Amino acid sequence: MAEVAAIPTSRGPADDVVDPEAYVRVDAKGVAHLHLLVENLHCGKCVQAIEGALRPRPDVTEARVNMTTRRLALSWHAAAAGAAELLAPVTALGYRLVPFNPAALESNAAEQDRMLLRCVAVAGFAAANVMLLSVSVWAGAFSDDMGPATRDFLHWISALIALPAVAYAGRPFFRSAAAVLRRGATNMDVPISLAVLLAAGMSLQQTIVSGPHAYFDASVTLLFFLLIGRYLDRRARSRARDAAEQLMLLGAVAATVIEPDGQRRARPVGAVRPGMVVAVAPGDRLPVDGRVRTGRSTVDTSLVTGETMPLSVRPGTDVFAGTLNLDAPLEVTVTAAGEGTLLAEIVRLIEAAAQGRDRYVRLADRFSRVYAPAVHLLAAGAFGGWLLFGGLAWQPALMIAVAVLIITCPCALGLAVPAVQVVASGRLMRRGVLVKAADGLERLADADMVVFDKTGTLTVGRPELTNRRDLSDADLTIAASLAVASRHPLARALSRAAGPVPLRDGVRETAGMGLAAPVDGGEVRLGNAAWCAVTATDETASGSELWLRRPGAEPVRFAFEDRLRDDAAAAVDALRRRGLAVELLSGDRAPVVAAVADRLGIAHWSAACLPADKVARLEALASAGRRVLMVGDGLNDAPALAAAHASMSPAEAADISRTAADFVFQGRRLTPIVETLDLSRRARRLVLQNFALALAYNVIAVPIALAGLVTPLIAAVAMSSSSLIVTLNALRLRRGGIRAEPEAGR
Repeated sequence: MAEVAAIPTSRGPADDVVDPEAYVRVDAKGVAHLHLLVENLHCGKCVQAIEGALRPRPDVTEARVNMTTRRLALSWHAAAAGAAELLAPVTALGYRLVPFNPAALESNAAEQDRMLLRCVAVAGFAAANVMLLSVSVWAGAFSDDMGPATRDFLHWISALIALPAVAYAGRPFFRSAAAVLRRGATNMDVPISLAVLLAAGMSLQQTIVSGPHAYFDASVTLLFFLLIGRYLDRRARSRARDAAEQLMLLGAVAATVIEPDGQRRARPVGAVRPGMVVAVAPGDRLPVDGRVRTGRSTVDTSLVTGETMPLSVRPGTDVFAGTLNLDAPLEVTVTAAGEGTLLAEIVRLIEAAAQGRDRYVRLADRFSRVYAPAVHLLAAGAFGGWLLFGGLAWQPALMIAVAVLIITCPCALGLAVPAVQVVASGRLMRRGVLVKAADGLERLADADMVVFDKTGTLTVGRPELTNRRDLSDADLTIAASLAVASRHPLARALSRAAGPVPLRDGVRETAGMGLAAPVDGGEVRLGNAAWCAVTATDETASGSELWLRRPGAEPVRFAFEDRLRDDAAAAVDALRRRGLAVELLSGDRAPVVAAVADRLGIAHWSAACLPADKVARLEALASAGRRVLMVGDGLNDAPALAAAHASMSPAEAADISRTAADFVFQGRRLTPIVETLDLSRRARRLVLQNFALALAYNVIAVPIALAGLVTPLIAAVAMSSSSLIVTLNALRLRRGGIRAEPEAGR
């Protein structure tokens, strides 16, 4: 069994295999984990087939395939079975499994894009040249100038151009069709492959016997149009990247462990165990979850809370892997490392959420489930009917079947969605919105609820001084002369408010507390209330604060607030008028979130939300039948963005959030959210119109083809005309106002 399921390497010969056991990791609970790449994963049916082959086993705890990265994540009770035994049903289905390598995956995707573009170029070149030769044949058919020898000569030249082009440019369809046929299934690539191969084969047969009916132009022209649609669709899909892979890069590969004898040694993170003590230098990310043993500093916890304000940490404070130590050295007692950290949990949340989104069935896929079998039945019926009851020989009967396959070829259906996507994406890009997910517009059009993050989404994500009018110029200048020495967000905000101020001599910074500098009679301090010996502060304030303490003077409070985006209220109101409910989820404190929700009229809000809390809320909404648009920007929003039915992120958001989102909008306004929603609804209407046009064309054309009144060449021209109509209809999206949706709802 182990030999059957051995994993071939991606580049070596067929007999060069890798033992899957070498890539198995067993955790402390005895659960084995294995990540592999499925090289020949094509569609959602492949995902279902692989998961269906693995999940029935009682010892398997998790079997998940990510469509975007083609990664198979498998977990099982290690004592129950080996990796080779579990993977045998998958390899028996014909799937090729190789060790997962994100860098190789990206390289392979780029190569696939280049290959598809080469196929488009080859098919286009062949179509143009064969069409020129066909024009000569057509012209000769209506005159006495061309004899059979000249016609045959032109047909042979066409064959020499078309047949290699079909063999090369048709590979994306042939491989996909062969893969699904081996599994006893079908997809839209099966009738495409049959139409192309039969048209080319029959044309070659006619050329060999000096027959008049050679339709090489039909084969290559059909391929050319279909490849354009395939390339456009793949380019749209390739914008989606797995945020989990980028998030994993935030984890350290090594940790500095303080041994019992006091020596410091670098160890791989996988070798770090709970109870050990690690040292974290300023500017480094924490490699583990733990509790501060010694040291005071500030830590950027945006990964966990999504808030821009760093957290002051001291002995006893819990800290988490992936967060950034800003100011001073720390010694941390390890509580969790590797797969047990909060960072690893966020990665798992993102992958699970992305897997749930892969279950979304696109409109084109829904049509293809019925359309592909129907085309096969029609073509087979035409061949059998004319052969058995029409009195035709097998060649003319087969020619009619080929004409049926070509005239019903799903070229228009294949272009129905990509054509609209390309036009919509181009229009949104001119408005500062990048469409990253191939089916993002389709899912966004279904949204009936919007969930916002607060910091950096509804707000500008940058604290600003709010009580400037209550401050004297002298106090502001003195405070700013200290603040310019710090990278703390509040200190920077104070410096911006004061303008250019020279740095005071002798400034020193105490991590997690504040700044100080010597002056006559003592020292001047700027920092938190405890640092400045302030005993009473307004704990209910909706913002943050710094205090200035000078010898012989009353302490001065500097209040800060992350203000709302200028059009936040207008955007929220516009979304409500379009029939969407609005909710707010934030990692910030309850008073701050409540104040923002009150100003925007958002009745439902939650504060102090961790990444898992946001995902849980979205899952609850989905279970209640809601189709949620999530808008967020922080590292902690990435799992929620991946879990939502559709998602958007501002361009200034964290890299991971932009990666996880379906759309990225530029600028400091929220209006693009409303505009994108309106355009997505218009795009969906045009897609449905395209499907209706394609089906109407078939209703008219199929009976004519079944009656034997259409040659393959005329069928190819008719098929191309239907594709042109679909494309022209999609171009209508370029006209009219971008806010075309009625404001009262859908």
